[in-house]
Amino acid sequence: MNTSVPRHILPVLVLAQFLGTSLWFAVNAVMPDLQRELGWPTSAVGTLTSALQFGFIAGTLVFALLAIADRFAPRFVFLVCSLAGAACTVGAWWMVRDHTALLVWRFATGFFLAGIYPVGMKIAAQWYTRGLGGALGLLIGALVLGSASAHALRALSGALPWPTLMLGVAALAAAGGLLLFFGTSDPPGAVQRVTTLQWRALATLWTDARVRSSVLGYFGHMWELYTMWVMVPLVLATRFEGTGLSWTAFLVLGAGAIGCAGGGWLAPRWGSARVAGTQLALSGACCLAAPWALGAPTPLFIGWLLLWGITVSGDSPQFSTLTARNAPPQAVGSVLTLTNSIGFAISIASILLFVSLAEHVPLGALLPWLAVGPALGLWALRPLWREDARAR
Repeated sequence: MNTSVPRHILPVLVLAQFLGTSLWFAVNAVMPDLQRELGWPTSAVGTLTSALQFGFIAGTLVFALLAIADRFAPRFVFLVCSLAGAACTVGAWWMVRDHTALLVWRFATGFFLAGIYPVGMKIAAQWYTRGLGGALGLLIGALVLGSASAHALRALSGALPWPTLMLGVAALAAAGGLLLFFGTSDPPGAVQRVTTLQWRALATLWTDARVRSSVLGYFGHMWELYTMWVMVPLVLATRFEGTGLSWTAFLVLGAGAIGCAGGGWLAPRWGSARVAGTQLALSGACCLAAPWALGAPTPLFIGWLLLWGITVSGDSPQFSTLTARNAPPQAVGSVLTLTNSIGFAISIASILLFVSLAEHVPLGALLPWLAVGPALGLWALRPLWREDARAR
């Protein structure tokens, strides 16, 4: 880590990112209560999740094309989007009985999340010109743990009424924006903000060999990541039910924070490309092991899922680190945001495909096909892997 960075910066960034991205799972966490109270079908959770994902894709595309995070102070963008996302969650609570209105509010929430998750990475990249892999490991680890917390909230939902959970998440997100804005400052020597659109810089996703390598590797990772998260409850349902299923899902998905933080610790020693590639290869191997692991004794079954949970998320910070390092300095925020936009579009296509196939194809025959993403990602990452190997 940079010794010149004030010690409070990273904890503030991590906590603010965790609080801001809590918006992601606000409605999903209370969905079982809403289904019981309002008579909604099981498919409603998929529809609402897709609405938020589509909103995030739209938001990241708009933010990238308009260079929002590079034209305006990132701290201010983070604050505005945290407050707006919190307001959308309050709107979702207010109109929760109107399913169409709820879809609109969740789409809007996803749109404003585009100013939280990628912008948080942009702020980290400004502060940590060295040690970025470690910083992003903790930052994205907080995001992973926050996303996994939806399952913990489901397990606790009997103790907390759903309006309290929704309004509580809105308050947390608003607090995250205020914390980041007032708890940090612009780093000394930050790149001057641009005043024009950065079309040529955005094109580096394809024209620059290093950026292309990390971005394509990230796309392979995104083919697997969110689909695995969606499929975990289905996999666990073959062994568990009720709160036991929810707590186990939280442990499996939350274990990704270990991969993120551990990968960040290893990155200065191995190189970000080698850390990302190793974790991507391990998660791909877990996909291929599914036919055997699904029928294995319970300790091995849980061990397989924990290893998969650790590695499926753990490569994400290092892909973002590689992209941030190699993107044009004046357009890091826009390049990261556009990369997120395309990556989440890929994840939606993968989720829709695998969820529909899961109704007709056994999990043991279906899950190995998730390894297509890691395989293609490893192939794309080869140039940066070789660079890391030579540097060591």
